[in-house]
Amino acid sequence: MIHVRKVVPYALMVAVASGLYLISQIFGKIEESGMSQFQILLSIKAFLASWLGVRGINQKLFKINPWVFKSHFFPFSFVVIIILLSQFMYI
Repeated sequence: MIHVRKVVPYALMVAVASGLYLISQIFGKIEESGMSQFQILLSIKAFLASWLGVRGINQKLFKINPWVFKSHFFPFSFVVIIILLSQFMYI
């Protein structure tokens, strides 16, 4: 468990950074009719992942505790929502 606590936060930061890069590559052009369902779901996923990334960076690098939600339930629910959105993106 000691090794996991050292490695996982940095791995999550790399995952968030690479995810933000990939979103910039695959988001696509917004048409005059508005965003597609794929773009809307991708935007929601990007927001949730960015929140998780900022929270993790503040905790690990700057030793700042979470502002509002201090339990692990809220971030875990974000991860579950992101996974579900991923499934709905390809329907």
